[in-house]
Amino acid sequence: MASRKPIHEIRLGRIKAAIWENEVENSGVRYGITLSRLYKNGKDEWKDSTSFGRDDLPLVEKVCHMTHLWIFSHSQGGVVQTVVGEKGVENNDF
Repeated sequence: MASRKPIHEIRLGRIKAAIWENEVENSGVRYGITLSRLYKNGKDEWKDSTSFGRDDLPLVEKVCHMTHLWIFSHSQGGVVQTVVGEKGVENNDF
């Protein structure tokens, strides 16, 4: 069996959300997410963990918010308005 890959990933620093698409019979598509924190072990190899510390929580909140916007914008009938930043630059990276 081939390994599934997420339909999209959102990352801020070392916090990452993977978005998974699931076909549901008679209901269409549903999305699920997994959250992880990336780190280097003692051998300088990248690993991931599903455990978060106090200082990780602000980025976890931001990644979850961005993930929610991405899912909403890709759901049937979802509408997301573009917000223009301080310098007049649009951000459509959801």
